[in-house]
Amino acid sequence: MSSEELDGAGPSLSVVIPAHQEEGVVGRCLDAFLPGLGERVEVVVVPNGCTDRTAEVARERPGVRVVELAGGSKRAALDAGDAAASVYPRVYLDADVVVSAPALEAVADVLRGAAPRAAAPRVRFLTTGRPWVVRAFFAAYERTPYVRDGLVGLGLYGLSRSGRARFGAFPAVTSDDLFVQRTFAPHERVVVVDHVFDVETPRTLRALVAVRTRTAQGNAELAAGGEPAHAASTGATVRALARGVLRDPRTAPSSAVYVAVVLWARVRSRHVPETWHRDETTRPTM
Repeated sequence: MSSEELDGAGPSLSVVIPAHQEEGVVGRCLDAFLPGLGERVEVVVVPNGCTDRTAEVARERPGVRVVELAGGSKRAALDAGDAAASVYPRVYLDADVVVSAPALEAVADVLRGAAPRAAAPRVRFLTTGRPWVVRAFFAAYERTPYVRDGLVGLGLYGLSRSGRARFGAFPAVTSDDLFVQRTFAPHERVVVVDHVFDVETPRTLRALVAVRTRTAQGNAELAAGGEPAHAASTGATVRALARGVLRDPRTAPSSAVYVAVVLWARVRSRHVPETWHRDETTRPTM
C-alpha cells in the first residue's frame, strides 16, 4: 500500500472504465458514484474505437482522466487503463453498469491488505418490462453455482494489489470478467452482499441469445487455454438446476428456459464470427 493510501492524501481507489461507443450510458455510470466519492477516487475512462461522443461525455465530469485508443479492443483498453491508474485497490467497471459510491467504498475496504482478493457487490439484474422468457432466464441464472458461489464479474470486479499481481497483461479473450473469476479460488472471492450493482438485462430474446453467444465464445477461448479450471461447466449447472427443480418444481419452467438459451447460444457460437455481440437494446439512442 502506498503512503498516499496510508495517510489519506489523494485518492484511495482507482476505477478503470473501458468504453466502446458508450456515449448513451457512460455519463449515467459516472454520475452514479462520482459525486459521492469526489477526490477519494481516481477514474480512468478508456474510449476505444469510438466514433461517438464517449470521450467528450466522460471529460465533462470533473476529475475524470480520459485515455483514447484508436482501435476497438476491450483488452487493450483495460491494459491502457491499468497503465494510467496509480492507486489500489482497483475496480474495473463496464460503462453500462450502475453502482453507488458506498458500494465501491465497501468493495475497496475488503480489498485493502496483503491478501490476493477479488471482490464485487451483489449483482442485481434489472428485468422489469422484459418479456417472460428473459425474466425466466435470469430467475434461473441467479440460482446457478456461477452466480451463487462468489460471483465477481458481469461488468464489475475489484482487485487488491496482490490480486492484480497474479497476472500480467489482460489476456486476449472475450470474457475478461470470467477470466478474473476463475483466476481466484472461491475463498479469495468476496461478494459484498450489503451492496448491489445494477445490470440491465436484454429487452428481447434475440438480444439475450446474442449476449449468451458472446459468453459461449468466451468460455471456449478460456477452455482452449488448457487450464482445467477453464473447462466448460454447463453440465454442473444443469445438474444444480435439476436438483433445484426436485426441491421446488415451480422452478422447472425458468430452468428449462435457461438451459435452452445456453445450449442454443453454444451451438450458435460455433457458426457466427467472433465479434462483440453487445446488447444494444439497453442503450439509449442519442
